[in-house]
This record gives sequence, C-alpha cells and structure tokens, in this order.
Amino acid sequence: MSPEVGQLDLDAVQEAVAEDPDAVLPLLALMSTATDPELRRKVQAVVPRLVIDRARSGPHGRIGSGKLRTVSADRGGDLELDASLDAVAGAYAEGRSPALDELSATTWQRPATALCLLIDRSGSMDGPRLATAAMAAAACALRAVESGGELAVVAFDRRAEVVVPLAAPRGVHRVVERVLGLRGHGMTSLDAALRAARDQLAGARARRRITILLSDCRVTDDVDPVPVARGLDELLIIAPASDDEEAVTFARQAGARVVSLERLAQLPELLDRLLAP
Repeated sequence: MSPEVGQLDLDAVQEAVAEDPDAVLPLLALMSTATDPELRRKVQAVVPRLVIDRARSGPHGRIGSGKLRTVSADRGGDLELDASLDAVAGAYAEGRSPALDELSATTWQRPATALCLLIDRSGSMDGPRLATAAMAAAACALRAVESGGELAVVAFDRRAEVVVPLAAPRGVHRVVERVLGLRGHGMTSLDAALRAARDQLAGARARRRITILLSDCRVTDDVDPVPVARGLDELLIIAPASDDEEAVTFARQAGARVVSLERLAQLPELLDRLLAP
C-alpha cells in the first residue's frame, strides 16, 4: 500500500480494505501516526472515509421503530400516487408537468435518540482498538444523523474527556477524525466514564437516551461503577470477544445489555442489534 516513502497507493488500499477490513483498517489506523509526515497526511485523509464506508454496512442503520408519514415529494421518500392525483391532474390541465413540491410521498419517521459513546482508551490504543473506536464512532454518528438524533463521544481512562459534546452531528467525518487522534494511557475508571455519560445525556432533547460502552470493563481504580450504571436510562456494552468475561459480569450486575465483538466488520450489525427497541 505504501510502495515508496511518502507514497500511498489508494487503489491498493481500497482493494485491501474490501478484502480484509479486520486486518487492514487497524494497520491504517497505526499508519495515521507514521513518522513520515507525507505518508501520515495521506493516510489521515483517506482513513476516515474508509471507516465511514464500512460503518454504513449495517442492515438498516436506523435507531428504533418508526411510522410512515406523508411529506412533500421534494423531501424524498416513495411517491404516493393516490395523494398526488389532484396535483397531476391540475398540472396536466395547465399543460405542464407537476413539480416535486406539488406531489406527495411517504417516508419513515424515526424517533430522535440521544447516544453517548464511551471509548475506553486506558492502556495502549493499538491498531485494532483504535480502528474499533473509529468504526463505532462512525456507526453511531451515521445512525444519529439518519434518525435526527444527538451524539456525544467521551474517551476515558482514569478520567473522562469529552471528545464530542452532545449535539446533532454536523460532520461524521470530523467525529471519526477526532477519535482517530486518541492516544491510550492510564488506569480505567468506569465510574468516571458513566458519570460523564449521565452528564452529557442530561441535556438531551430526545426521549430515548442510550449509553454505549466500548470496553472490556476491567476496572483498575477502587470505585464501584455499578450504582451509576444502574441509574442510566439504557446501557449497552460492546466488549472484545477475546476478553469479555468481566464485561458480561458487569452487564449482569448493572442491568445492561452486552455483545461480544469478534471481528471489526461485525460492528455495524451488532450496533443495530443493540439499538433495536
């Protein structure tokens, strides 16, 4: 993929990601911190787009159940012929074609949802962990945008840092860039992370408020996170399949739902499954 110093073969990168995203995206995440400034710049320019493309691969990418509503056809949706007949007839009588804003369409209306993604950056943010965090951020941002919801992203070790404050996402690309810039260090405080999620979601306009915890849930401080976890509206946990025992135990104690992630490519589908009502 990098045939010469400072070079990046974009065609080779895209082919490699398509063939084996679990191997290639973590490598690209590490390359985004390369010492070669020209290579680093090129990788940083392409990785967010590749991550976002893969994050779109969930079955629907939508949050919650919805209902059909009628809108003007210029706003998208499926053309509603019965409701548009009068407009078509009127335009025909005037010897012209009807404009889209005169026609009716049906589209799915989804309930707004507020998400807070908690990213465990304690220890080392190696390639797989960084790629998983970026993919999760992209998937959450895409789903929040599609549903008209809100998103906050918080990284934590022994302290919590708000990477993206709660708001309607304005740029999925920017969210992914900020997550790819995270570096790992320190101890693990789930209590600090969950308190930060509670504080972020307290100002949400949405009725459904969901905390998504990306972690093995191995606590290294002496603060019990279960009381705060039980106070959250919804807590969903995504843990690495190779190290999920403590996450499963914590989920049971906290009344949360947990899934184990074996491959990076599974993440969008797992997220859809968790977010289903």
